[in-house]
Amino acid sequence: MFKKIFGAVVALGILALAIFLLIAWESSINPISPPGPDAFSKEQIKRGEVLAGLGNCETCHTTDPAKPLAGGRAMPTPFGTLYSTNITPDPDKGIGQWSEEAFSRAMREGVSRSGSHLFPAFPYTHFTKLSDDDISDLYAYVMSRQAIAAEPPENTLEFPYNIRLLLAGWKLLFFDEGRFEPDADKGDVWNRGAYIAEGAGHCSACHTPRNALGAEDSGKAWEGAIINNWYAPALNANNRTPAGWTEKEAYEYLRHGGSPFHGVAVGSMSDVVHDGLKYAPDSDLRALAVWLSDLAQAPGEQQAHDSSATAIRTAQQLQNPSTMMGEGERLFAHACAACHYNEPNNPNTLRPDMALNSAISAPTPVNLIRVTLNGVSLKEGIPEAMMPGFGQALSDRQIASLLAYLRSTHTDLPAWTDLEQQVRNQRP
Repeated sequence: MFKKIFGAVVALGILALAIFLLIAWESSINPISPPGPDAFSKEQIKRGEVLAGLGNCETCHTTDPAKPLAGGRAMPTPFGTLYSTNITPDPDKGIGQWSEEAFSRAMREGVSRSGSHLFPAFPYTHFTKLSDDDISDLYAYVMSRQAIAAEPPENTLEFPYNIRLLLAGWKLLFFDEGRFEPDADKGDVWNRGAYIAEGAGHCSACHTPRNALGAEDSGKAWEGAIINNWYAPALNANNRTPAGWTEKEAYEYLRHGGSPFHGVAVGSMSDVVHDGLKYAPDSDLRALAVWLSDLAQAPGEQQAHDSSATAIRTAQQLQNPSTMMGEGERLFAHACAACHYNEPNNPNTLRPDMALNSAISAPTPVNLIRVTLNGVSLKEGIPEAMMPGFGQALSDRQIASLLAYLRSTHTDLPAWTDLEQQVRNQRP
């Protein structure tokens, strides 16, 4: 009897494995000769350039500015380190032998030309929403770039996460292939913004927490997450900034890198704004602003202005400098207040008031710590405006005291814990 049961279990296991392999297996697509320089129109290449910017392709696929799109950027994950691939049209090291069919399958299904499954660090879970025309334009742009014979380092994923075949099972659980479907209850502008955010822009890839298997947690969509050691804040109504993301503020931030009601773009978001979105037309950025404002359930412009003024006044009243200032208050008064003081009814984007800054109201202090330590460079935030770093001038304890003071006087949110250790962790 035992032998019969054991034999049946083995048979079922073999059958299940055979079915999985049948589902997981993908055929290769024949190679082609790299397209010539006249294979695509200038208009198509230009449209592809805009789309590549919306997707921030160059930032992820470039390590050396002299070798754009040649790959090699390290992407640490809980499962090991991935390195971005060479997507130049080099026939040996890049994707020069990829047909548009192969390119489209990779973008929309997460399968390479050879038939191997792609790791979801490449956000095909979002690119699957792109239209046929946009896929063609992106292909034209990428295949018209300079071919560079560069080979990225080998991935260093731990077993069993390095087995690509298992990604077929991951896809069954977490990947919904299909094009973008407009919301009939929304207008054309909102739907354009949603198409960009959910498709090429893959915004939730950074702004949504991930589960234990590295997939976006749909139950916490847009709730904010740590990515590349920066905190990508919540984009929905749970964002705790006083003024909210109105259409005007969202557009100003995406177009110019800063908003008086939220602060300036630094870190990964600076790359998005100043590198990725620089070629995007105003119509696309305004569409994104409409979509974001709706997602965030933003107040009207006047209400946002009133809320920001109230937040600034409240913070100024709580500061109330005296001869018995604590360490954090003293540091703010002498090192920060001269630049970060705003009139309540006239907040200044170049010198944002800390009561409005997204980093102050975030659930984690990581962004505020990194900016305090390292400053804001001329290439980040608002171009040609900068903030010095205080990492060399202040100790871990002093920075922790300063940030604790800011949190207690500029928000009504709970205090951050273990601040001094968190500052120490962010030191180079």
